[in-house]
Amino acid sequence: MDGAYDAAIIHEQTERHGKIAVIDSNPRRGEKIDFDPPKKLRLRARTEAERVNSHLKDDYGGRYVRVRGAVKVMSHLMFGVLALTAMRLVSLGT
Repeated sequence: MDGAYDAAIIHEQTERHGKIAVIDSNPRRGEKIDFDPPKKLRLRARTEAERVNSHLKDDYGGRYVRVRGAVKVMSHLMFGVLALTAMRLVSLGT
């Protein structure tokens, strides 16, 4: 989560559920606290996944699926993932 979610009640709730909150510290609450290395890796992986999901929804038809049925929906989304992967591979080559 970004710095807007940096609140004590959110940290307490996640700890109560046995989870680790990866919330960017809000510098308005004092000084900016950097993540320890394991949390940095988690944040990087989550950021990459969110970026892929965003591209899939915005650029490759994942936001509006106009077919019905689980098989057709899955096919529609997988064609978007295939197109996104192809574009990433092409951009790596240039």
